[in-house]
Amino acid sequence: MTRAPLVVLGLDVGDPDQLARWMDEGALPTLRSIVDRGASGRLGGPEMLCEHAVWTSVFSGRSLGEHGYYYYRRLKPGTYDLQTITGVDIGAPPFWSRFADGSRRCAIIDAPDYLPIDGIDGIQIADWAIHNAPFPARVEPATFAPAVREAGGDSTPIDEALESDIDTDRRLFRRLMDRVRRKGAVCRAVLDRGRFDLVVAVFSDCHTATHQFWKYRPDAGGPDTDLRHATLQIYQAIDDELATLLARCPEHANICVVGSTGMTDIYPMGDFIAPFCRLLGYQAEPLPEAPSLHPLAVARRVMPEWLRVAISKRFPRDVRERLLSGQFRAATDWSNTTAFGLPSAFTGFIRVNLRGREPQGVVSAGAEYEALLDRLEDDLWQLRDPQNGCGVVGAVARTARIFGGVPTALPDLMVEWASSRQFLERLVHPRGEIRQAKPEFFRDSDHSRVGFFAAAGPAIARGSLGTISPTDLAPLFLSLMGERFPLPAPRPSSSSDLVKHR
Repeated sequence: MTRAPLVVLGLDVGDPDQLARWMDEGALPTLRSIVDRGASGRLGGPEMLCEHAVWTSVFSGRSLGEHGYYYYRRLKPGTYDLQTITGVDIGAPPFWSRFADGSRRCAIIDAPDYLPIDGIDGIQIADWAIHNAPFPARVEPATFAPAVREAGGDSTPIDEALESDIDTDRRLFRRLMDRVRRKGAVCRAVLDRGRFDLVVAVFSDCHTATHQFWKYRPDAGGPDTDLRHATLQIYQAIDDELATLLARCPEHANICVVGSTGMTDIYPMGDFIAPFCRLLGYQAEPLPEAPSLHPLAVARRVMPEWLRVAISKRFPRDVRERLLSGQFRAATDWSNTTAFGLPSAFTGFIRVNLRGREPQGVVSAGAEYEALLDRLEDDLWQLRDPQNGCGVVGAVARTARIFGGVPTALPDLMVEWASSRQFLERLVHPRGEIRQAKPEFFRDSDHSRVGFFAAAGPAIARGSLGTISPTDLAPLFLSLMGERFPLPAPRPSSSSDLVKHR
């Protein structure tokens, strides 16, 4: 008997509460039919600490504590330099890499953070229409590229327009709706090329849309405009395309839907972390030195800050990241620093200057390390919004406790800020105040720590799953294909109750 094919459909942002409300209202019939026929639940737990890591953990089955990909920028090991990375750089292959021997025919379409894998029998399309695509679009085999262009045209990057006006947002809405339809056409062109044992297709237009149109949503208290339901309309368009895609799949296919994260009200808060560490004596200011006479250094000293910022915005991203790395490295006296902040936009990252891990580490592992983290956490919880006196920290994650052992790549503390509908320029602590300037990357939303999962098919038991970890899904996908997942050690998996045992 031929084993049922597996179809994995991704929503790059799928807030479980929002999707449930829309399904209850009858707005997403395709998704509702999958939930009603099978099982559904939430993605949650420590693997959801960082939005950048979710798809990597979903498709590789490897923990955030193992692959260490938590943000697009991190500390370069053994240095105080910053480096930019993508999911491609961390060596966490997706579950379909098992089939690089050509043993299964696969269709992989826009899986975030993954490029085509040599040896796969089938069709692979990467970075054609994903959120903030790091690489140019690729099609394997290359002979299929003309069919992609015929079905959907050329790859069209669509990024958010920060602090945009309504006319710009209307244009973006039309472009996103058009790209959803073209993405559906590309998916159909792939599936029309015969039978596949595995189909993975991720729609990312909902990611850009949720950020871009967040201010117009009905519960935001904004003006009643034609964009009031723009985000829902994008999801409805995707739901329609999923229906046409599933119509081309065998009736006995096992279908899984993954929504990577949710969304919440929050403005940038990451620039508070370094001032926090400096105010409380964790991060030491550099020793004064004679000013450089280099022309660029002189120009920087005499140039107004607004002009420096305006000029730097015109630099390519790699140049700006190199400049940031140099400024970060030179802005601290590392020999007298116990903990320091890492640059970020939303989630706060604090790294201990640990002896044996950092070049000039001063904190010993063990009791001294733990005591320092205790003090940092206590100080973080004392931060307040001076306007209302409320705490601004929602959660603090100590990665050594969560993932076991002192982290190599991860920060030692990850700070999740409390949800807020206003930008905060100032925070207070019993020992002083800290400030942040309005950053260039300025928006009113970021990702929550929950996602969505649903599955239906002949091998899927019906019911509610509760909360499951993203790392449970790759083992589940392989088990549905009759394969075992190569785990280094046994571990509990809440997805084990999802698969019917015969």
